Amino acid sequence: MESKGSILMLMALQYLAVMCVAQDFDFFYLVQQWPGSYCDTKSSCCYPTSGKPAADFGIHGLWPNNNDGSYPSNCDSNNAFQQSEISDLRSSLESKWATLACPSGNGIQFWSHEWEKHGTCSESILNQHEYFQTALNLKQRANILRALTNAGIAPNGRVYSLSSIKGAIQQGVGYTPYIECNVDSSGNSQLYQVYLCVDTSASRFIQCPVFPNGKCASQIVFPPF
Repeated sequence: MESKGSILMLMALQYLAVMCVAQDFDFFYLVQQWPGSYCDTKSSCCYPTSGKPAADFGIHGLWPNNNDGSYPSNCDSNNAFQQSEISDLRSSLESKWATLACPSGNGIQFWSHEWEKHGTCSESILNQHEYFQTALNLKQRANILRALTNAGIAPNGRVYSLSSIKGAIQQGVGYTPYIECNVDSSGNSQLYQVYLCVDTSASRFIQCPVFPNGKCASQIVFPPF
């Protein structure tokens, strides 16, 4: 029979193991990307095996971050992505979290990367299923394309001011976004990704404590898809 002391020691070791896995962070970035800008580059893109995604902002990830701009990553090698954990979300993920990387894929590699690099760092709050379901729910609440089109900003290849894009999203969602740009095949700066911040419970949007490093031109293209 185990002594009380050895049982307490075992409990302490189990607690320390959990604490080593659980990572501290200050907020999440919910990152959505415009597929037209992903594809309109010199490296182009490949549609997923499920077919061309809808012309809408798709999820790139839900990323734990720190107020000093740093972020944890790959926090638990023992908690690998399991397809069975998201089987009921598969259809939603294919349409709202689609891969555009080449060669064409079914999304599994993309989702596995996002879970193992970023999701494991929030596993003390969200298990695998909750991580993906939460990102889907947050995307539904933050309809970037609707906010832009309501302000007369459409993916038509025209040039818009960066300030008008930020203002439209802030008006529609209620929080100031960070806009990431990339460069199209002709060398023009274009709207690529939109970052919004979420509290550590992953339940509500907040004003971003810090934005990523990077810079867009004052006038950027919003390309079609």
